[in-house]
Amino acid sequence: MFVRYVLFAVIATLANLVTQEAVIRVAPVAPLALSIFMGTAIGFVLKYLLDKKWVFDDGFHGHRQEFQKITLYGAFSVLTTLVFWGFEVTFWMIWRTDFAKYTGAVLGLAIGYAAKFALDRTYVFKERGA
Repeated sequence: MFVRYVLFAVIATLANLVTQEAVIRVAPVAPLALSIFMGTAIGFVLKYLLDKKWVFDDGFHGHRQEFQKITLYGAFSVLTTLVFWGFEVTFWMIWRTDFAKYTGAVLGLAIGYAAKFALDRTYVFKERGA
């Protein structure tokens, strides 16, 4: 289970970073903020779908329960995203290079995903009894 979680975290991280780079190249205004936001959004959707199906083997139990799971998953994502953004922006502010920005992003995402696994396993996808 954890190996798949890590693999999907890597996939979501790559999707996040590719999205950020694409936005940086085309955004006419505020490319840094917009790239971080768009990368985070893509990473969130992809990671939720992969985690639900392939990590926690979580089925559909009605719209209300699904909404509750997405809401809780999202709330935990916000908390761990603050860690991710903090690292990414701090690295960029200190060194002001793309390499530093992406290094901070990868480090922040790794820390955030580790914390998120524990939260998701305990509170979001608890039916499976992981």
